[in-house]
Amino acid sequence: MIRLRRSLSVSASLDQVWAILADYDQDPRWRAGVSAMHPVPHGPVVPGTRTIEHLRTAGRSMVNEGLVLVVTAGADVRSFTWRTTSGAQAEGSRTVAVVDLGCEVVLELRVRTTGFDRALAPLFSLVLGRALTADLRRLRTLLKS
Repeated sequence: MIRLRRSLSVSASLDQVWAILADYDQDPRWRAGVSAMHPVPHGPVVPGTRTIEHLRTAGRSMVNEGLVLVVTAGADVRSFTWRTTSGAQAEGSRTVAVVDLGCEVVLELRVRTTGFDRALAPLFSLVLGRALTADLRRLRTLLKS
């Protein structure tokens, strides 16, 4: 299994970050591989939110369906966990927490490889890790605009 965790500090309020991070409709604006994202319901995630994601990563086009499992909305930390229900076998979380001069955003991703893809797991890990880091940088840029 590929396990990745990437984080980045941003100079923005918890509310500003959460408004983008927890709204799947915003994903194509900051996640490079996402060409379309269709959440039901639209708006901030709630437990049970379902998604259809059109994604191109590691040279492959995929359609993944997903489900939000848990949403935690505290005064200083907000997060949600998700998993796919079809497509890639993946799960993860998005977290934003207040820190000294803004917020820290954490993206976690776990992908189960099967068949021939197991042999390519080290390469996929590298590519996905770089993509997560780049996505966080795009998120930071979006928050500055």
